Amino acid sequence: MPWMECSTMSEKREFVRLASQPGANVRALCRSFGVSPTTAYKLLSRFQTSGEDGLRERSRRPSSSPSKTDEKLVEVVLAIRDETHWGARKIARRMRDLKHEKVPHPSTIHSILDRSNRIEAAANEEHHIWKRFEHELPNDLWQMDFKGWFAIGSGTCHPLTIVDDHSRFCLCLQACPDQTANTVEQRLCRVFERYGLPWRMTMDNGSPWGDDGTRRLTKTTAFLVRLGIRVSHSRPYHPQTQGKDERFHRTLDQELLKWTTFRDLIEAQRKFDPWRDRYNLDRPHEALGMAVPATRYQPSPRQMPALLPPIEYESAAEVRKVDKYGYIGFHNRKVRVGRGCSGYPVAVRPTVDDGIFDVFFCHHHVVKFDLHHAGIG
Repeated sequence: MPWMECSTMSEKREFVRLASQPGANVRALCRSFGVSPTTAYKLLSRFQTSGEDGLRERSRRPSSSPSKTDEKLVEVVLAIRDETHWGARKIARRMRDLKHEKVPHPSTIHSILDRSNRIEAAANEEHHIWKRFEHELPNDLWQMDFKGWFAIGSGTCHPLTIVDDHSRFCLCLQACPDQTANTVEQRLCRVFERYGLPWRMTMDNGSPWGDDGTRRLTKTTAFLVRLGIRVSHSRPYHPQTQGKDERFHRTLDQELLKWTTFRDLIEAQRKFDPWRDRYNLDRPHEALGMAVPATRYQPSPRQMPALLPPIEYESAAEVRKVDKYGYIGFHNRKVRVGRGCSGYPVAVRPTVDDGIFDVFFCHHHVVKFDLHHAGIG
C-alpha cells in the first residue's frame, strides 16, 4: 500500500529519518511502511539532496531569505513559539535545522519572547536539573503509561503513550476511550507491527497492567510475555521509574493539551498525530544534546509474529493449567497464579530449598510458594 493518506508528509518524514540512521534496514522499513524499494530509494535520494523540501509534492519555497529584516526575524521566532510553545534554545536549534541564514543567540530569542509577552511568569521557576539515566540502545526498554484522562465533548479521552528509553522517541500517542486490556492490546499490535518488539517494557502498577499491587500477570502483561518481551513495574509512589514517559506527559500538557479542546476522540487523534510528528522529528531535546529523538531511534529487528508462539516447557517441569479464577492445583494445594494466566499452562519448578517451588509463565517468574505453608496464594 502507498503512503498513508491521513498524513502523507509525516509518513515520509518519519521514513527518511529512520532509513537514514547508520545500519538501518531500509527494505524492512519498506515493508513496515508499505512502500516499494524503488519509491523508497528515490525518496531518500531527494531527501539527501534537498532535505525535507524534497519530500513535498507541491512547489518548494526557501525557509529563509537574505533580504529578511530584523522585524521579519522576530516574526519567525514568534511564529515558531506560537506553533510549538518551545523555549529559546529549542527555537534556535529549530531555526538552524531549517537552515535560516541568520539565527539569533538563545538569549536574544528569550528577550524577543519576553518583550512579546510569550513567557509565563512561573515558567522559569519550573526548570530543574535532573540526573539522567538511559539504556544503551533503542528498544532495550520502552516505558508505557496512560496520561491522566480528560473530558472531551462526547465523553473522556485516555491518552496511551509509549516512549523509548534510549532515544525518547514517542512510539505511541493514542486517544483511547478507556483503559481496558482489549483497547491496549489493539494499540500495541499496531505499534509492534510498525516498530518491532522491544526487549523490555516497564509500566506502573495500575490497571490494565497491574494486579492489585501483587505484580502477578494481567491479560495485558501475559500478552507481552508471550511475545518474548520482559515486563517490569515501577515502585509504588515512585513515578521517577517512569521518568521519561512522565516527562513526555508534561511536555504534551504544556505544548498541546493546555491550549486545545477536543470534540471527540477522532478530533483528538487528528491533533495528536501532527504533534507527535513534531516531537519526534522537529523538537530539539535537551537530554539528547539538542538533537531530535528520530536521530537516535531505529526500529527493532524483532518483528511482530503473525501468530502468538506456542507455550512450551522443558520435559522436566511439572506443567499445570491455570483455572478461570487464576489458581493451579499442586500436590493437593491451591496456588494463586493470577487471572492473567487463566487457561494457559505454567511450569512449576523446585528450588534448592526443600518444599519451595517457583512458578513460571513462559520466561516470566510469576510466584514462589512453600508447599508446607497452610495457606498458599
